[in-house]
Amino acid sequence: MPSITQSKNLGDLLKYEAPNLYSREAATVAAGQNLQLGTVLGRKTADGKLYALAPAATDGTETAVSVLATDTDATLIDRDDAITVARHAIVARNALIWPAGITAPQKAAAEAQLVAIGILVRDAA
Repeated sequence: MPSITQSKNLGDLLKYEAPNLYSREAATVAAGQNLQLGTVLGRKTADGKLYALAPAATDGTETAVSVLATDTDATLIDRDDAITVARHAIVARNALIWPAGITAPQKAAAEAQLVAIGILVRDAA
């Protein structure tokens, strides 16, 4: 019998959010990316758009500013309908998507940046 693989959903990522969608924010994901729910995001200073976190960068994308709450395919164009977890929330550590090659200190720094803006990272129950 073939097995069925189910992709992550918002319930796997978001463990608590404030009422009335206060924790969520619509944002623009820059073109050239196909990002999955749970991707940790940085904001490029030059254009204000969101990109996958890039810890070694120096353009603003090295700072974690939110977590993607929807799969977003911006391969061809900017997507201004992306939903992010931007504040006052708890997310599951095992549902976060980090860049390839991120080091433990870089991950700890990014988690601290998320905590500083009110997004707590916890081990899922």
